[in-house]
Order: sequence, then C-alpha cells, then structure tokens
Amino acid sequence: MLRGAALRVTRPRVAVLGAVHAHPHADTETILHAVRRELPKVSHQAVYDSLHVMTAAGLVRRIQPSGFVARYESRVGDNHHHIVCRSCGAIADVDCAVGEAPCLAASDDRGFSIDEAEVVYWGLCPGCSTQRSS
Repeated sequence: MLRGAALRVTRPRVAVLGAVHAHPHADTETILHAVRRELPKVSHQAVYDSLHVMTAAGLVRRIQPSGFVARYESRVGDNHHHIVCRSCGAIADVDCAVGEAPCLAASDDRGFSIDEAEVVYWGLCPGCSTQRSS
C-alpha cells in the first residue's frame, strides 16, 4: 500500500498502517501503544509524521467529531459517515442512507466542486442505552 501511494516503506510506517487497520477509529495514543508493542523505541513524532503522510496520501482518514481528539481509520474513499455515542465515545461507521453518495448533492453548492461530505450521527450505543434504562 505504501509503495502504491509513492511513499517510502519504513518499519514505523508499516507498523502505523497495521495499527490503524487493527484499531478502527483509534486516537494517536492508542496507535502509538499498538506500534510500540512491535517497535518499542518508536518516537511519538514518528507516529504523528506517519499518520500525517498517510492521511495526505489517502491511505488513512482522519476524523474528529466535535469534542473529541482526532481519530484515524483505514476505510477511505467511500464517503461513509460515523455514529458517536454521547456517553462513552464509541464510534462506528455508517454507510450513506440512500444511493451511491446522496450527501454530495448539496441543495446549493454555491459554485463549489464538492467531493466529500461529513455527517456525524449522535446518540447512545446499545451498552450505554441499557445502563441508562436500568
């Protein structure tokens, strides 16, 4: 994947990409801990740099729901959305509700050439809903 995106293949980049695939919607600290299990001496900066380069290359996607730190995921290029639990912060992928990518057809694009839409659904996950009703 890295070579296909014209990126140099390094052990930290391979480990970071693997961590993002293994931990969907993980924050930087979670990715750092996962990478350090494989490469104990990797620096925080190397992980940040790898995430930045891979995001710019389109290998990972950075999301940041309001009130949360940035999260990273490997599902890219399909304009999917997210649902976030207001209580525990769990995040899950949600496909567009209708059609290929209906959210890209703005009622008034104001001359913009739209290529992505971001929709975040908020609510309570099943575990938190159960806890609140008990």
